[in-house]
Amino acid sequence: MGEFYALLCAVIWAVAVILLKRSGETVSPFALNLFRVGISSVLLVATVLASGQGLVRDAPLRDVLILMASGIIAIAVADTLFHRCLNIVGAGVTAIVDCLYSPLVVLFAFLLIDERLNAWQLAGMVTVIAAVMIASGHPAPPGVPPRTLFKGALMGMAAMAAVALGVVVAKPVLERQPVLWSTTVRQLGALAVMLPAALVSPQRRRYLATFRPDASWRFSLPATILGSYLALMFWLAGMKYTQAGAAAILNQTSTSTCWSWPRSSFTNRSPGASWRPRRWRSPGS
Repeated sequence: MGEFYALLCAVIWAVAVILLKRSGETVSPFALNLFRVGISSVLLVATVLASGQGLVRDAPLRDVLILMASGIIAIAVADTLFHRCLNIVGAGVTAIVDCLYSPLVVLFAFLLIDERLNAWQLAGMVTVIAAVMIASGHPAPPGVPPRTLFKGALMGMAAMAAVALGVVVAKPVLERQPVLWSTTVRQLGALAVMLPAALVSPQRRRYLATFRPDASWRFSLPATILGSYLALMFWLAGMKYTQAGAAAILNQTSTSTCWSWPRSSFTNRSPGASWRPRRWRSPGS
């Protein structure tokens, strides 16, 4: 079942990325990530309680701390960098940078939890690395200087490293704890860091304004439900029920979908316009 969950995650995440790209046109990376983490935390807590599992389990404190640390690394840090990359270079180029995810998961799994590579995983790594090399000759999107493109791609690479490290660290805990509970603890760990950071920031009013319903919610809310609720649970379920490397390579199939959409009819802007970074404004302004 792990392989099925990993593929299902890829399909849902591909749609979420396009919605997040549109959301990022009016909401800053940190604010959008805070919105995702806040809303999905509420949904996950409600789902845990509705399922009868309860938030408090007889789990070792070490497991809780590992899951929370995983959430901080792979959600609070990685997703903020991901949103910044997405806003700078667009969904298509971000999808190519995303190809680094599965090789990094395989590498971290080998180094940290002694997960051995088989021939299928090696073939998958070669495939995705080849995709990155081929895409490296992709011309810069219109309106984005090469230096800015490089900066955005670098943020994307850092995001992939953080998310890969975060999920591999959590893998041993996922194998002995329920997926829904583990997902919720990770998300709450990220929220426990992001919310105080937002409250002490000089820009706290702008960050918290994202929770006030406005026109941007038509993209950010479905993106959150798809990407930070459904896809997140299926992602961790894939990691739980199969090898981390195998799940990561199957997750990578979302790249082909994202690559085909960045200039599609999803937006009515001209192709070049969709790539330009925009000045942030608070929702409703």
